[in-house]
Amino acid sequence: MFSTELVVQTFISGVMIGVLYALMALGITFIYSIMRMINWAMGEFYMIGSYLQYMLVAFLLGPDLWWLAIPISAAGVFAFGLVVQWGLIKPIFKKPPEARDDYATVVTLALLLLLRSLATGLAGPNQFTPGSNLPIVMVGPMPMAGARVAAFVFALVALALFYGVLRYSWYGLALRATSQSRVGVQTAGIDVLGIDRVAFGIGVALAGLAGALLAPVFLVFPTNGLITTVKGFEIVVIGGLGSIPGALIAGILLGLIESFGAAFIDSAYQNIYGFALVLLILAFKPTGLFGERGREA
Repeated sequence: MFSTELVVQTFISGVMIGVLYALMALGITFIYSIMRMINWAMGEFYMIGSYLQYMLVAFLLGPDLWWLAIPISAAGVFAFGLVVQWGLIKPIFKKPPEARDDYATVVTLALLLLLRSLATGLAGPNQFTPGSNLPIVMVGPMPMAGARVAAFVFALVALALFYGVLRYSWYGLALRATSQSRVGVQTAGIDVLGIDRVAFGIGVALAGLAGALLAPVFLVFPTNGLITTVKGFEIVVIGGLGSIPGALIAGILLGLIESFGAAFIDSAYQNIYGFALVLLILAFKPTGLFGERGREA
C-alpha cells in the first residue's frame, strides 16, 4: 500500500545505502581515472577492511571505541595497497601500453584468488561481526539501526575529505592532472608512478573503508566483498567509467532503485533491479550517464 510515510522511509533507506555503495564504486573509478586499469580485486580489499574492523573491535579497542577502528582499518588497507601497487602493479607499467590491460587483469584476478584463499585458510568460512552497542536512531519517521546510521555519517565525512583533498591540495591537483594527461605531468617533472601508487592506495582504502563501515551490518567472511563489488561495477557502468561525480550520483540512484523496487514490487528481486537499470543504460547510453571526458596519452 502506498503512503507518504512509506515513500519517505524508502527514500531515506535508498540514499543511505547508495552512499555506501558509492564508496566502492568511487575506488574503482578513481583508480581507473588515474592508472587506466581495472582492479578486479577491489572486493578483497573491502573484505580486508571488514576483517580489520572486526579484529580491532573484538580483540584490541572494544565496542566503545568502534569509531576509532574505522580510520585505522582504512589506513591499514591504504598501506597494504601501497605495497601491492609497488610489488605487483608498478611492473605492469614497464610493459608496452598495449599489453597493460591484459597484465592488469591477470594480476588483479590472481590477487583476488590469493587474498580470498588466505582469508578462508586463516579465518575459515565462519561469519563474524564486530557488533555494535549503538542504539536505534530515528531518521525522520524511520527507526534505523545505529550501526547503519553511523556508517552513513562516516561515509559522508569520508566523501567530503576525499573531495577536499582532490580539489584543494597540491596532491589533489597532481592527481587531477594525471587523470587528464600522464605525459603532461611527466613533462612537468612529476613522478607519475608515485602518483599511481598513492592513487591505488586511496582507491583500495575507499573499498576498505566501506568494508569497515558495513562490517556490523553485513557480517565479516571471506567472500563478503563479492556482492559489494558487483554493486560497485554496476554503479561504474551507470555513472560512466572514469567519472567521479558519476560514481557518487549513480551510487545513490542504484540505492534508490533497489530500495523502491524492494518496497513496492518484490524484495526477493532486489538485486535484479540494479541489473535492469544497467541494461537500460547500456542500451541507450553505453558510456554511462556522465560518460568520460577525453584524455591525452
